Amino acid sequence: MTAPTTTTLSDADFAVPIEDRYFEDYVPGAVYVYGSITVTEEDILRFAREFDPQGIHIDPQAALRGPYQGLIASGWHTCAVMMRLYADHYISKVGGLASPGIDELRWVRPVRPGDSLCLRTTVRESRPSRSKPDRGLVHTGIEVLNQLGEPVLTMTAVNFLLRRTAAGEAASAGYS
Repeated sequence: MTAPTTTTLSDADFAVPIEDRYFEDYVPGAVYVYGSITVTEEDILRFAREFDPQGIHIDPQAALRGPYQGLIASGWHTCAVMMRLYADHYISKVGGLASPGIDELRWVRPVRPGDSLCLRTTVRESRPSRSKPDRGLVHTGIEVLNQLGEPVLTMTAVNFLLRRTAAGEAASAGYS
């Protein structure tokens, strides 16, 4: 796997860097594109041997006779690539609290050796928490796209993020 890029591929990015991003910075409707990571045959085989040892992922010859007529990455491998791009570029380094889960995970098309993947995120919804005023909840539409711009994975991520005002209040109170 090639090292992920460290810059955005989109014309616009968040107004603040990932190290200073809080709930308020995730504006509904905003779309960002980040990447890319190229997946090699060696990456596919290594991941699958350890985590998803099915023939279509670990045996190139058997995969040729399978439904995809060639070796493909495990969907969980594709999720791992997505998570790397998501953590490196999208989710706040200071305001990210946790995730209660994801919705609607779909592997739309196979990832093959040599595919270069990027991440497209769309902030679908952000709302302050009703029970904990120091945070908010952000729903993000995620698409992992191949080098042709075709989606290979889609899902909705849900994240709790610290509010900037709460972070400032904690700092002024002596908490860090």
